[in-house]
Amino acid sequence: MRNTARTILVAGLLAAAPLAQAVAETLLPGAAKPEDVGLSSEQLARLEAATRANMDAGLLSGAIMVVVKDGKIGWQRVMGQRDKAKNLPMQPDSLFRIYSMTKPIVSVAIMMLVEQGKMQIDDPVSRYLPEFADMKVGVEKKDADGKATLELAAPARAMTIQDLLRHTSGLIYGTRGDSLVNKAYVEAKIGDRTVNNEEFARRVAKLPLRFSPGTRWEYGVSTDILGRIVEVATGKSLGVALDEMIFRPLGMVDTAFVLPPEKVDRAAQPSISHKDRPMTPRFDVGVKAAFESGGGGLVGSTDDYLRFMVMLANGGTFNGKRLLGAQTVAFMAADHTGAAPGRPPGLGFGLGFEVRKSTGMAVLPGSEGEYGWAGNAGTLFWIDPARKLMALYMVQVNDYDRVFLRNQFRTMVQAAIIK
Repeated sequence: MRNTARTILVAGLLAAAPLAQAVAETLLPGAAKPEDVGLSSEQLARLEAATRANMDAGLLSGAIMVVVKDGKIGWQRVMGQRDKAKNLPMQPDSLFRIYSMTKPIVSVAIMMLVEQGKMQIDDPVSRYLPEFADMKVGVEKKDADGKATLELAAPARAMTIQDLLRHTSGLIYGTRGDSLVNKAYVEAKIGDRTVNNEEFARRVAKLPLRFSPGTRWEYGVSTDILGRIVEVATGKSLGVALDEMIFRPLGMVDTAFVLPPEKVDRAAQPSISHKDRPMTPRFDVGVKAAFESGGGGLVGSTDDYLRFMVMLANGGTFNGKRLLGAQTVAFMAADHTGAAPGRPPGLGFGLGFEVRKSTGMAVLPGSEGEYGWAGNAGTLFWIDPARKLMALYMVQVNDYDRVFLRNQFRTMVQAAIIK
């Protein structure tokens, strides 16, 4: 979607039987009729109207929305402004902070290294980061005065690469709780953009684990540690490794940890804050940080992320370039959490993605086997092999509004599927 002549290959979404042939679709509004691929124009018009109403209400400044069905782009909209303060329109090549949608990309890099024989997912993390060998679990107890104290205990087993991929490592985000371990993360300034990935990993290794690896699911800095492991395994910075392994082969020319000066103006900026919803600080896309966050630091375009999604949906290939084997992609998109607590009903987690375990139980509609993830500024993607569907939602919004907005998008897209 870099210009009106740009085409993207959307081929053979994995299902019980793949599509017979690849289809190239021009990314222009109305390029495909929704009904031709089993989508409802009427319902998608409702989604467009709801998005416009959200813009009018100040919840977001602009959005790019794409729905791919049966190997074709069945619907897309480029709406609103990328920078309301400067009165700049949203454009097809606008760039977005994708935050945690960085995680699937880094997870793919790890699985590429597995396929290359450089590691196994049951390898202990300490094999690559020796400082992780002596990590202990922080167990909260009350002293005689009722004050909470933290005792350190040996974990039941060592943390593995698989634990990092599926967030069962015992590593957390400090701001997502008020335990003593959470507070220790905050005090250690985990996520400080002024320290590099090596120092980041060292700081994390000095902290207590929230729980013994493998015993439960909790979202955290696991993929940031995977980013450091990519560096150790390749001998390159994470940004360089991702560029060589994924971005260049897929033609993801606009995805990086920092934008060059000539691209900064293309960046979508957060919606204007409200007095009752102060804006979450967003990182400056034009400033090179020492920390290349494998869990949330990339900036990229809609076109770029679609290429990444199509690669996954095609079983590891895009436009003749194979990054992963089909069996590896299926392995990644399967649930790896089992009965471990921490996941919402009906939803598991694979190697880098949330995975739908059942049609029911979850609070949002969807198909068994669906997988994808979202980002802190509101971005969202998912791939539905059974329905041969992919959807991508690109916005830059507030923490307070992002869950409502992306859940609305998901629900309304699901309602548009008519066959």
